[in-house]
Amino acid sequence: MNEQNIDLVIFGGLGDLAGRKLLPALYQIERSGLLADSIRLAVVARDDIETQGFLEYAEARLKQTLAPADWSDAAWRKLARRFSYLSLDFSNKKHYERLKAWVTPERVLVYYLATPPSLFGPISQHLNDTGCIDASARIVLEKPIGHDLESSRVVNDTVGRYFPERNIYRIDHYLGKETVQNLLALRFANRLINSQWDNTCIDHVQITVAETVGIEGRWGYYDQVGQLRDMVQNHLLQLLCMVAMEPPNSFAADEIRAEKVKILRALTIIDGGKVEDHAVRGQYSAGWIAGEPVVGYTEEAGCTNPHSKTETFVAIKAHIDNWRWSGVPFYLRTGKGLSEKVTQVVIAYKHHPHAIFPDRQDAGMNRLVIRLQPNEGIQLEMASKKQSLKDRLSLEKRILNLDFFDAAGEVRIPDAYERLLLEVFKGDQWLFVSREEIEASWHWCDSLIAAWTAEELKVHRYSAGSSGPAKAEMLIERDDRSWFGE
Repeated sequence: MNEQNIDLVIFGGLGDLAGRKLLPALYQIERSGLLADSIRLAVVARDDIETQGFLEYAEARLKQTLAPADWSDAAWRKLARRFSYLSLDFSNKKHYERLKAWVTPERVLVYYLATPPSLFGPISQHLNDTGCIDASARIVLEKPIGHDLESSRVVNDTVGRYFPERNIYRIDHYLGKETVQNLLALRFANRLINSQWDNTCIDHVQITVAETVGIEGRWGYYDQVGQLRDMVQNHLLQLLCMVAMEPPNSFAADEIRAEKVKILRALTIIDGGKVEDHAVRGQYSAGWIAGEPVVGYTEEAGCTNPHSKTETFVAIKAHIDNWRWSGVPFYLRTGKGLSEKVTQVVIAYKHHPHAIFPDRQDAGMNRLVIRLQPNEGIQLEMASKKQSLKDRLSLEKRILNLDFFDAAGEVRIPDAYERLLLEVFKGDQWLFVSREEIEASWHWCDSLIAAWTAEELKVHRYSAGSSGPAKAEMLIERDDRSWFGE
């Protein structure tokens, strides 16, 4: 069977995720000449429209989403010829006969479920019952995989009845980002960096994922979830794993995933006796962002509980109990309604134990900053002598900067979903999350939630457009450290 003979079926193909990410990703892969000629595409949704109606919608959505310079009539025509649209009620087993009629034997079926997780089980069952699954069929699942450890097991067990683990692709789109993959190259291809990557050289690590947007009309959903479940359990813990994992024996999926699981299982449980000193919860109130007034979380449209204590911000001081990271704190911080949109990892190195420069405290701290957004790249802060006849060996901070956008010589950096879709087509899971990772991360997060619930950990207010609650500053400053850039 030719692995390029692939049929991609997108459930929820008229939804927001498909419009914002999947359609543009497929278009850019086509435009780059990387979409094999034999690949067919089917979009499945409830709306009663024909294929031509879908194509008109898709073209308009793409032109709205893409930069004008990225549009190519020729690329769109080639992509459009691949599409079929199938109107289908996901909960009606009989409707899957329409999909069965579209399926062609001896081709690899890939089902992308851009749907609520509550539909993962029913869709999988109906696909199986109508003969739309064979031993080679793959399924791609978006987060969240459950809302705690128990529910994640239910989801995984249900899907696992119909698809073997080797054919289940759980997406965390951060793993598809160029910078995250470059982190592996930075660590494991450069002896200079790798030899300094432990507790003898590193003072602490900061991982920040900050958003300026609020809950974007998702109040009913978000209030049942909160920022820890929405962002920490997946994105931040995956970034932590990529920073902290041991070198795998190879880049085979099983090797990388095994090393990440070890890190997740080595995370120190934050129990009731530690939670006050190791976690901060916050919720944004009214403020200003980019010069525009912003309402508070409990004033957002759809709010049904004006006294909600759901956190929109969380900061955590975490530790990893292994030989490499013993004594090195990992400060995690993420929130909505903040002053800027930024995702970055900061590796702060220790000072030399003996100082011969009088101003080393100001300029002598080396930091490696890995920027995921908005400007993808890596920078290294170093101390250098000031160019001056007046000052004798005075230091100043200099920055070595690798800007991926400039360095690539391209007009754009590929989106994470482009890479992830290509890896699904190849049948390689190295950028996808295993069941063991999901369960280990939920175990740690569930313990933290239980601790702050039992201790009634306060939810601190912070103004929209700020950097978060003052308590988060205290979390790191009492260790005589500070958040990078503040």
